[in-house]
Amino acid sequence: MTPDTTAAPPSTHLIEVTFKGNRREFFTWAFPDPPALRTPVIVDADRGEDLGVVNATGELAAIRKAGTTHGRASPSQLRPALRAATADEIAKGASLRADEDNVRRRAIEKVRAQGLEMKVSDTEWQWDRKKLTIYFTAEKRVDFRQLVRQLESLFGTRVQMWHIGVRDEAKRLDGIGRCARQFCSASWLPELRPVKSSTAKDQRLSTLNPSQISGSCGRLMCCLRYEHEFYVQQRKRFPKEGKIVVLAGGEEKIVSNDIFREQVTLRNAAGDMRTVPLAQLNRELGGAPVMTAADLEETEDDLDFDEETTSESYRADTRVYPEGATGDRRLGTNPPSPRPPQQQNSPPQQAPQSQQPSEGSGRRRRRRGRRGGRRGREGGGPAGGTPGGAPGAPPPPTPPAGT
Repeated sequence: MTPDTTAAPPSTHLIEVTFKGNRREFFTWAFPDPPALRTPVIVDADRGEDLGVVNATGELAAIRKAGTTHGRASPSQLRPALRAATADEIAKGASLRADEDNVRRRAIEKVRAQGLEMKVSDTEWQWDRKKLTIYFTAEKRVDFRQLVRQLESLFGTRVQMWHIGVRDEAKRLDGIGRCARQFCSASWLPELRPVKSSTAKDQRLSTLNPSQISGSCGRLMCCLRYEHEFYVQQRKRFPKEGKIVVLAGGEEKIVSNDIFREQVTLRNAAGDMRTVPLAQLNRELGGAPVMTAADLEETEDDLDFDEETTSESYRADTRVYPEGATGDRRLGTNPPSPRPPQQQNSPPQQAPQSQQPSEGSGRRRRRRGRRGGRRGREGGGPAGGTPGGAPGAPPPPTPPAGT
């Protein structure tokens, strides 16, 4: 039997390649051994070839492809990486990077000449000079068709305009944040997600001065988002601030929580405050949950409140107060006084139609209007009834003489 001498096809490896401005794409490497990290490679680009640097290979590249925005947006059929770049090809790429600053300045001049409301952030040559990509930011839609025609005639190549956001602009340009470290978006953050102001409130950060919690791009810092889960999970272990708990020494209110030192500050009815570790508070509670609104309603009799004092307005207030939604009233203070009853001499309000007095329910309300009442007029009542009243109702009393 003749042995099979045909060579086995080389295994295909998945690699992630980084280009200028932290732009990353995934390619296939059809060679026996995967390339080493930071290796310059020539890849199959849009209508030509481009030069990039290997950022990840193997299992790490597969994880990043499944967990990053540019990985999930990759086509099902990936383009191949053609070869490792030579010294001459690397030098050619360096000369293109040096020429991009001049291209950006000339593009800005064209934008200003046409009066377009856009900011040119960066430019990028493809390695074979078959495409020029211009990245810009704008607050609204911009018609740049005339600008593209002028730039294509100026540089003699195909020009692509790419509208990016301010976070993507900071990622491309890179820099140092207020933490004295490289931007997270440009170094390791897999994807850029919007950051809401509620994340800053959950972390007890002041939102009165947004510049204190904003990054170089003018938006809320990206670190607020990936730290937010820690704050949410940590606060679940603590009782809610403003709650009233029943301990061995009596009722105490949760004033504040220190999730880093795991300490809780409480205040009793006398106004004395103390700070205890969270573990000690859990032991004092004995595993009992924090007192809820239903518990407060069941224990109103134990609080020595009078029946007149516990009006509907105050009951609603006590149900809200332990939840920390209104006020910071000290424990043991007098409750608010109930609303005084309506005076009898006050002018009556017009009741709705469904609440008008029925037949024989008492003194009827006179009808007043532009023509006055119907008192003393014949036939003033409805047809078939007594004058001035409902059918079957007693006649109105006769006014005394002299009035």
